[in-house]
Amino acid sequence: MTQRRSDLLEAPDRARWELAAMAGRLRSLELKLAEEQVNAEALRRERDREHRRWERLRHSQSYRLGFGLVSLAKDPLHTVPRIARAVLRRLRRRPKVTTEGVRRVPAAAQRPPAHLYVAIGLDTVAVREFVLTLRQRLLVNPDHRPVVVTDCPQFALLRDLGVLLEYLPDRDTWEKHRPDRPWDDVLAQRLSRLYRDHDTARTIIVDRAQPPSLADLLR
Repeated sequence: MTQRRSDLLEAPDRARWELAAMAGRLRSLELKLAEEQVNAEALRRERDREHRRWERLRHSQSYRLGFGLVSLAKDPLHTVPRIARAVLRRLRRRPKVTTEGVRRVPAAAQRPPAHLYVAIGLDTVAVREFVLTLRQRLLVNPDHRPVVVTDCPQFALLRDLGVLLEYLPDRDTWEKHRPDRPWDDVLAQRLSRLYRDHDTARTIIVDRAQPPSLADLLR
């Protein structure tokens, strides 16, 4: 009887210990997930930058010239006629225009500017509705490239909406696992990096209590 009573008294302590251990494991998993998401975002941006760089190189005149020289060195018998035909085709298609009064616009000037939308504190449904509204606004007037910063952990589910999403762990999760580094400093550093990476021309703070409507975005 005494042993049974002792077991009953120890059961709540053992349950509390198991719950504390489970909570610790969950916090570790949350931190690991947040770090993996941040690393995945950094790798994705690096991949996109390298892909754009490769596309620019592939379409550059230097690349085509180098490719032609390599082909000429490997197989001059077949390369020379092919190069000659390509030159003739280009000359036939080239319109006769005068250079007077022609103004060339740099490629960077033709690219629309980037607008940074800081949507912090919105849940998955609110972020999705805002991104859909933003897409409607771009259909009306595609005058910029939107970049949405969100702290929603399920942001990866919204990538199919066609708007660039940048993830930042929310304040509570960050301060729980990294109390040595203020979340405000992390946010400021991340925004500065996004300004540099995307050449941002404008920043819009999204009110989580009342996200902007289509009419608001068109103003």
